[in-house]
Parts: sequence; C-alpha cells; structure tokens
Amino acid sequence: MKKTIKLAVVAALALGTTSAFATNGDVMIGQGAKSRSMGGTGIAKSFGAESALVNPANISSVKDMEATLAVTYFMPNVNVGSNAQANIMSNPSNTPVITADSGSGSSVIPEIYYAAKITDKLTTGIAIAGTAGMGTDYTNSNTNGAFKMMTALSLLKVAVPVSYNINGGLTLGAAAIMQYGSLHISHDTFNPAAPLDNGASTDVGYGYELGLNYTNSGLTVGAVYKSAIAMSYANTIGASVAVFDAGMGLTGITSGDTLEQPEERGIGLAYAIGGSTLTADYKVINWGEAKGYSDFGWENQDVYALGYEYAGSGWALRAGYNYAKNPIVEQDGSKNAAAPMTNYSGAVKNFFNMAGFPGIVETHYTIGGAYDITEALTLDGSFIYAPEVTASYDTTGLTEGGAYMMTGAASAVTVASSSADVTHSQMALTLAVSYRF
Repeated sequence: MKKTIKLAVVAALALGTTSAFATNGDVMIGQGAKSRSMGGTGIAKSFGAESALVNPANISSVKDMEATLAVTYFMPNVNVGSNAQANIMSNPSNTPVITADSGSGSSVIPEIYYAAKITDKLTTGIAIAGTAGMGTDYTNSNTNGAFKMMTALSLLKVAVPVSYNINGGLTLGAAAIMQYGSLHISHDTFNPAAPLDNGASTDVGYGYELGLNYTNSGLTVGAVYKSAIAMSYANTIGASVAVFDAGMGLTGITSGDTLEQPEERGIGLAYAIGGSTLTADYKVINWGEAKGYSDFGWENQDVYALGYEYAGSGWALRAGYNYAKNPIVEQDGSKNAAAPMTNYSGAVKNFFNMAGFPGIVETHYTIGGAYDITEALTLDGSFIYAPEVTASYDTTGLTEGGAYMMTGAASAVTVASSSADVTHSQMALTLAVSYRF
C-alpha cells in the first residue's frame, strides 16, 4: 500500500504541476467521474471510495473494499490581450488590444481512491488526487501585452478519511489532509531586458475535512466543512508584486508569497425513488477570507449544483449543472487626473487576475454514465463543458504608473486608457475504473 501511495503521488506531481485546470475559481467541480457527471454534487449522495474528498462521511457506502483509479483530461481555452504595456511605451497614443491564446494547453490529472469496511459501522481509506489549480502561458506572445506572463498553480491532496455510522441513519466522517502545492510565475518587467523568473516553488500544508449524512425514507441530507490550508511559495507572488511596486508601496498587496487555499462549507440533498436519484448541493468557497486571494480582490463564491442519475441493472446515466459567479471582482484601475497613481493598485490587481489567474468561468454542463464490466469491475465516465465567458478589466492606472516610473514625474504623465481583456472556456473528460473486493 505504501508503494502504491508513493507511485500515485509521483504520477500526480509529474502530470499536474503545469496544469491549467480550474472551474469554481481554481477548485475543480467534484472529485472523480461520478460526482463530476452529476454537476459536482456529492455532499449527500455517496459515490463510494470517490467520496473521500467530497464528503468523507459518504465512504460508508462501501460494502467491503473498493479501489478507484480516475484520470481527467482537461482542456481549457484562454485568450488574453492587454494594451497596458504598449500604451506605456507609446504614450500618449492609444494602442489597440491584441489578444493571443494561452500556451498552457491540456492537462492530465490523476486520482486514486481506496476505502475499506473495518467493522459494520467503521470505514476508512485513502485518497490521492489533484483538486485545484490554474495557469496561463504567454511566454511566446510578443503582441498581446501580457508582459509574457506565465503562471502554473497545482494542488494535490492526500487524505485519510474515516466514517462512522451512529445509528443506522446518521453517519459522521472526518479526513486528515496533507496538501502539496506548486506555483511558478514568470513575466517581463518594465525593462523587457530583465524578465522575472525565479522558477517553481513548492510547499506542503495541512488541514481537515468534516462531514455528515442522514438518510430517512430515500431522502439523504449531507453537510461538509473543509478547513483553509495555509500555503506559501517562496520568491513567487511577492517577487512579482515587488517588480510592479518599484519600492513605492503602491500595490497594496501585503500577503507576500502566501496563497491560502480557502475554507469551504456546504450542504446537500439527495432523493432516490425507483431507479432515479436527484441531487442538489450548495457550498461557499471563502476566497474573500483567504490570504493572497483576498489581497487580489477575490470575493466569497456561492456554488449551486444539481444532478440526476438513472441506474439500471449494471449501468447508469447521469447529468448535471453547476453555477458559480465569477469570484474576481474588478478593482478601480482607472486614471485619476486629480491624484495620479491613486488607482495604480487596482489596475495591477486587474492585470494579474486577467493575465495570470483568470478563474472567471461560471456555468458548467455535465453528462456521464457507468457500466458494470463484471460484478466487481465498473467503468465510469464524465464530460464537462463550460461555455465561453468574457471579461474586460480597467488597467489604465498600470499604464499611468509605468509611464511615471519611466519619466519620474506623475504630474507630467498623460496616458491613454488601457484594459486587460480575457475569454475563457473549458472542457474536461474523466474516465474511472472501480474494483470492489
């Protein structure tokens, strides 16, 4: 078992460290093929061993032992353009926004789940899975004004879940979490001859998850709490902020290299009648209270998810819907003629969010199903489509600040307005194989 865990971690890191996956902010919707095919629901509905990182109480549905291997092929399409940099150099003329596709490309995200019944009431297991991440790559783009920004954030969780059935209807669950994170940021500076690239930085953080479910006459109610996990990536965010700050204390970003994965709270319902099961989840992701994200203007995000499953003899069909409003709030990045540089901080935040961490997708449509190859072996699949969304955030204050740094006289700076424009859509295919011992 130890060897299996070690190999899974190595595989996950090798495949996921340059990932550009997201969905609710930078958090994947659901874990495993079953949950994702039903809109990311699973707080109340049990998916066996795959429930470990959705609601640990729900692994109690495992009869004896169950192991699942899942692989997600994630396909983002991100396009960004900004004329902030060009308008610094061409001041005071207005250069049009020219967009370019991110070169981050597709990602392969592995997951391993295992759960075993210890007694009639006690179930435990282990989960190793990529759970969140985001990234863009404009290192080969010379015209889109993104300062050749490259970002790559990947998060992997190793969890040890335990569930205990109290009285037949009520089950409690908990999971100890170890989180491995990797973050790499590089980009040009106001001096293109001196780009910033300190390489990738990694960290390990610890947290926990608590869950419960209560079932009565086909209706299940579930709840889950996931603690925040503190993470710090040396010489990444702080170094980037320092480049744009130029020692003047203007960005207002004080979190340094901290990028805390936020706390989550959720409730869910599942109702089974005949071969049909309906699910509904609601959760809050506390971006606005997480160090790092809150400094860049992210706000708490409400996530609504619906799912449906029809299970036949040896097969199942599933569908779902997931919606969460874009958590990245546009900051005031406009020019302030009466007080130059006043909105420089907001403009820098707008630029970094759009060029480096554009977690703006909102709506997801999901489908999937399952087929029992044998009584012990099941193949599950899911497909997620997030339609294209667009955003344009004001970065005129960044242009004003860059021109000031080059001239040294804020009162003499006259700049054209600028913006950072982004489009973002996603598709993801997950395949999973489960074996029941």
